[in-house]
Amino acid sequence: MDKHEQLGPWVRRFLLEHLIKERNLSPNTQRSYRDTLAMLLPFIATQLRKPLDCLEVNDLSADRVRQFLTYLEQTRHVSVRTRNQRLAAMHSLSRFIAECSPQHVAWYGAVRTVPFKKTIRKLIPYLEKPEVEALLAIPDRTTKVGRRNYALLLFLYNSGARVSEAANLCIGDLDLGTASHVNASVRILGKGRKIRRCPLWQKTATEITALVEGRPPDERVFLNQRGEPLTRFGIYGVLRTLVARASVSASSLRLKRVSPHTIRHSTATHLLRAGVDLNTIRSWLGHVSIDTTQVYAEIDLEMKARALEKCSTADVKKPTTGSDGTLMAFLRAI
Repeated sequence: MDKHEQLGPWVRRFLLEHLIKERNLSPNTQRSYRDTLAMLLPFIATQLRKPLDCLEVNDLSADRVRQFLTYLEQTRHVSVRTRNQRLAAMHSLSRFIAECSPQHVAWYGAVRTVPFKKTIRKLIPYLEKPEVEALLAIPDRTTKVGRRNYALLLFLYNSGARVSEAANLCIGDLDLGTASHVNASVRILGKGRKIRRCPLWQKTATEITALVEGRPPDERVFLNQRGEPLTRFGIYGVLRTLVARASVSASSLRLKRVSPHTIRHSTATHLLRAGVDLNTIRSWLGHVSIDTTQVYAEIDLEMKARALEKCSTADVKKPTTGSDGTLMAFLRAI
């Protein structure tokens, strides 16, 4: 068999060279692509009754990609969003092979025709300011854990950082400014290894300064009770506990599913309401495209429209068919 026809070597090059060295994708994206192929390849091998290491490039046909996607939806019951993420990984692999091996361009064209499914965009969850304040009031700042939790919440709300960005934050990434913490900022390594700087409130800088005092710059900012880096799942756990306690005084929290990403959405929504322009919010959150940030503007407009409807007292004029009863008269009257 021609070595260019073997699928295994292409998969290894794709995962170990292309994703890491050429595209410099985040570890989370790398794992997502790896997991997709770890499900896809055994699925195809089973369908063809071939050893996995004997699979050829053409075995990954457009029809088998569709069969795999159907399997994901009907057997594994994944969401449309997850289905599209798996398809994106397959498109990326096939494009890589075609770019390196022109003889597979036609094959790539066929795989590329497998379409993404349109998803229904859900309303982005966010917290109102009183709900954020209720959360910030929960940590007991007389204890070491309470001070850490308070600083963590402040940092998430201040920076709008993703949970992985907060978990991976090192002390050396902080610029805590002057003694009064004026002009303090943080360097955040975001998706796609893109670096952005975010200003820190004096309150946030003060709390973090106390948290990291006397510790080396290569150490993570947020540690667990054993002195180890707080993981993404650890941050989820901290927030889940705080929300449960805060919901006693802020009953509206019981109706919301609050995650670190909800805090990020809250930051964006509150910045927008404060008059910060979308391009600044895009840079603040580390969005690649302004279209991603535009979602917050649409949500805020919906909220304003609903408020306007509640305030409106004008009668709504009902459409009529017009004196001549024609369709055009009806349309003009609407």
